[in-house]
Amino acid sequence: MTSLRKTVAALAGSALLFGALAGCSSERDSDSASTSGSGSGSDSTTIGIAMPTKSLERWNKDGAHLEELLKKEGYTTTLQYADNKVDTQITQVQNMINDGADVLVIASINGTALGPVLEAAAAKDIPVIAYDRLINDSPNVDYYATFDNELVGTLQGQFIEEQLGLADGAGPFNLEPFAGSPDDNNAKFFFKGAWDVLQPYVASGQLVVPSGKAPATVEDWTTIGVQGWESATAQSEMENRLNSFYTDKKVDVVLSPNDSLALGIEQALTSGGYATEEWPLITGQDADEPNVKNMIAGMQSMTVWKDTRTLGDQVATMVTQIVNGEDVTVNDEETYDNGVKVVPSFLLPPQVVTPDTIESMLVESEFYTADQLGL
Repeated sequence: MTSLRKTVAALAGSALLFGALAGCSSERDSDSASTSGSGSGSDSTTIGIAMPTKSLERWNKDGAHLEELLKKEGYTTTLQYADNKVDTQITQVQNMINDGADVLVIASINGTALGPVLEAAAAKDIPVIAYDRLINDSPNVDYYATFDNELVGTLQGQFIEEQLGLADGAGPFNLEPFAGSPDDNNAKFFFKGAWDVLQPYVASGQLVVPSGKAPATVEDWTTIGVQGWESATAQSEMENRLNSFYTDKKVDVVLSPNDSLALGIEQALTSGGYATEEWPLITGQDADEPNVKNMIAGMQSMTVWKDTRTLGDQVATMVTQIVNGEDVTVNDEETYDNGVKVVPSFLLPPQVVTPDTIESMLVESEFYTADQLGL
């Protein structure tokens, strides 16, 4: 892939000159195919896959699905999980580079920590696809594949708005907002989408935040961020809020950006003695199995489902397009500025799942079996 990096850099610099977002593409130098095997189906082509952790269900599924797709295409794959340790992920990626990876797919732990190791990838003309989490502060990120992250938050905010009747003037309701990990670039988009919907109701007094943990602006989202998306941290934070600010009142709604945090929040509410009839509205994201079961039990109101199978499908397609020197399909060349460049991206649509739609959306699509969910 001798001339591949130069081609990508030139195209990224001219990305904003393209017209329509949907269906647009970024070219690859056709010489790349001759240095990466014979294209799709070539077992001489190695794809390195770096995933954050096995401790969250979704990353296990993502890694396994993408590896399966690439192996079916005949590629050699290296799949590594880093146990949410940044240094471990850096070492794993460096090892993939040293072992001759032709393409790297990286779901980063820390969006700003990979710059030096990506320099090493660039020195060997290895293209990089950021998987679901944007890699920041580096020119050596060629593509980004993810879901429409701001829309995820918008869907959560709109769900709260509709369920509480806020647009009709209902309220006041006690809200406790949470945000994701400050080192995850996606987390700010999740929060922005939700807060753009909810903040006007906080300003009007229809939503009241007894803990005071309501960011004054979207830019202040990290003040309520939960490092590493840890369930235990979210549980501890929710317990502190309950013990400090809810001795004489109840929580009506919790904005949780994902299912991992929602699990901790739900555990805190259970420990705090909340009964089913007074259970607050709680949002989530990822449709993790424990959370779907909590939805069935009435302990979680919704989750935003990102069918990560479709993300894996898209990334596998992008890998093959890179290897074959074909146009790489993207549909957004404006939104994701990583601090150095606007990274050509492919955004997939998320979907809201409620207890009433679990069977029609998650079971009928074979994301889960009815037996898995106890249906």
